[in-house]
Amino acid sequence: MSSKVRLGIIGIGNMGSGHFNHWAEGAMPEFEVTAVADINPDRLEWAQDQVDGMAVFDSGSALMDSGLVDAILIATPHYFHPPLAIEALKKGLHVMSEKPAGVYTKQVRELNEIAAKSDKTFAIMFNQRTNCIYRKVKELVSSGAYGEIKRVNWIITDWYRTQSYYDSGGWRATWSGEGGGVMLNQNPHQLDLWQWICGMPSKVKAVCHEGKWHDIEVEDDVSIYVEYPNGATGVFVSSTGDYPGTNRLEISLDKAKIIVDDDEDGIKLFELDQSTGEYTKAAKQGFGKIKGEWKTVETDGKNPQHVGVMNAFAAHILRGEPLVADGSEGINGLTISNAVFLSSWLDKEIALPLDEDLFLAELNKKIAGSKNSKDAAGAGKVEDLTGSY
Repeated sequence: MSSKVRLGIIGIGNMGSGHFNHWAEGAMPEFEVTAVADINPDRLEWAQDQVDGMAVFDSGSALMDSGLVDAILIATPHYFHPPLAIEALKKGLHVMSEKPAGVYTKQVRELNEIAAKSDKTFAIMFNQRTNCIYRKVKELVSSGAYGEIKRVNWIITDWYRTQSYYDSGGWRATWSGEGGGVMLNQNPHQLDLWQWICGMPSKVKAVCHEGKWHDIEVEDDVSIYVEYPNGATGVFVSSTGDYPGTNRLEISLDKAKIIVDDDEDGIKLFELDQSTGEYTKAAKQGFGKIKGEWKTVETDGKNPQHVGVMNAFAAHILRGEPLVADGSEGINGLTISNAVFLSSWLDKEIALPLDEDLFLAELNKKIAGSKNSKDAAGAGKVEDLTGSY
C-alpha cells in the first residue's frame, strides 16, 4: 500500500462534512479523500465545490465498487451503519463507522462476526476515548489501587435541543428513521465510556419518557438504574429538555471517590487512607469518618477527538499501530441502550445478556407505528433493511 490510505466518505452531511473538512485542513495527513457518496445531490455538489474533480456517487455501493478507495468512513443515519460496514468488509475495504454501531445488537453482532473473519480493519468513532480526562479516569479505576467500584452516577443533561432541531430532518427522532432519541443520538459516547471505564452491568431498569419535552415519538428524558456483577450499582440520567444542563460523573470505589464535572477543571480524586469496607466493620465510632485527602490528578492534556481516531485508523492500516476503539466494541454500549429501551417498554428489569430477538420484536412494533415509517428506507421490519440510504 502507498503512504496514504484512499478514503471514501459515505454520508456527507453534518458528521461526514466535518471529517471532510478535517482532511481538507491537513489534519489527517495519511488519508487522501478520493470519493464521497450521498443521496442528496446538493451535498455532492458541495464536496465538488471544495475539491475540484472529487469523485461523487449517489450510493455507498457505487463508491465501494469504484476502485477508488481502500477504506470507507460511514456517516449515514444509524440503521445503515451495519449493512454498509458488512458490504465494505466483504468487498475487501477497511471500515470506520460513526457511532452508534447500529440500532439493534442482533445486526451489530452479525457485523462483528463478519469483521472477525476479515483481514481488514474495522474501527468505530468513539472519539471521547481520546479525551485525557476519561483516559485517566479509566487508568485510575482499572489500576485496582482503589479497590472495586461501589457506585457510579452520571448525570448528563447538557444535550438541550429545540423543536427546530428535531424538525430538521424527516428521519430524525423517529423509530423508523433514527431508532431512538437521546439514548441513540446523543449518548452513545457516554454509554461507551460508562462501560469502558466501569464494565458492563448485569441488570438494567429504566424509564424512558417519549416526547416529554418535544413533539417527537422517541425518548427525550431517561432515568436508568443498573446493577453490576460485584453488587455495585449505577444511575444514568439524561435529557434533551434541560437548560442549563449538567455533565457530572461520580465513581465511588472502596478507597476513593472520583468526580468529573464539566463545570470544574480536571479530575477530582478523594483518596482514602483506609478502605470503606474495612473501616465500616472495625470503627468504634458510630459517626466515624475515614481520613483522606483530595489529590491533584495529572493528565497528558491531549484530547485529539475525531482527528485522533482517524489518524489512529490510518496508522493501524499502514503500520499496525493501535486503534482508539476496535469496531467490535460498539456492541457494548448499544447493548445497554437496547436493554434500557426494553426495560422501559416492558416495564420490568432486564438481565444481561440481552434477549436480542425480543428486543427486535418490540422495536418493530415501534417502527410499525412510526410517523415516518412510509418514508424511511427499510421501513416496516428492520431486518429487511438494505444497504441503500
